[in-house]
Amino acid sequence: MKKEFDPDAYGIIGLGRFGLSLALELTAAGKQVIVLEIEAEKLDAVKDQIENIYPVKAITADVLNESGISHCHTAIVCIGKDIESNILVTMSLLELGIPRVIAKATSPNHGKVLERIGAEAVFPEVEMGARLARSLVSTGTLDFLELCEDFSIANINLTSVFAKQTVGELNVRKRFHLNIIVVIREGKAITEISPDLVLLEDDVLVVGGTNDAIKRFEKMTEV
Repeated sequence: MKKEFDPDAYGIIGLGRFGLSLALELTAAGKQVIVLEIEAEKLDAVKDQIENIYPVKAITADVLNESGISHCHTAIVCIGKDIESNILVTMSLLELGIPRVIAKATSPNHGKVLERIGAEAVFPEVEMGARLARSLVSTGTLDFLELCEDFSIANINLTSVFAKQTVGELNVRKRFHLNIIVVIREGKAITEISPDLVLLEDDVLVVGGTNDAIKRFEKMTEV
């Protein structure tokens, strides 16, 4: 019997900055997200936002099966510092037959190894730097990583047009079909986005949505 994979299910292994951004944005997009993380305290911060999160002692084939990741169409290995674990987990996912396995690479040679065993290698820091450079000379937005077609994460500088409004008053979810993931203010991240949070000029909104929705919102912020 042929194994079935859910095209709307994503497995994420590792909840650092890269994994956290992916998990929150995919969840906001209505996708089923399953997260595995060895450091339980990292899961505490998102337990109210992501339903399927599992603290584990090790990433084994049994854990991948029991958590449901083995039935995800796409799995992303976000382990960064421990290259050996990164490669071994990637191999385990590939051996389960998961159609699309993406893994974070920390160097060109690391990326070559991942590609050699059949995974897609991504370089989040390098890609973010390149996209930031392009954004500085173009629209001011920053695409992060498109796992879904026409779906991005972008940084948008808040101008006086929307300054001094609360998140609830701005209501980007209903008006622009976007989700605010983080607000960056004076170099510090505000992760608890309550409806009564007052937005200030020069705040940076990290939003997720379709490219068209991001462009519409960005145009509305023009002074």
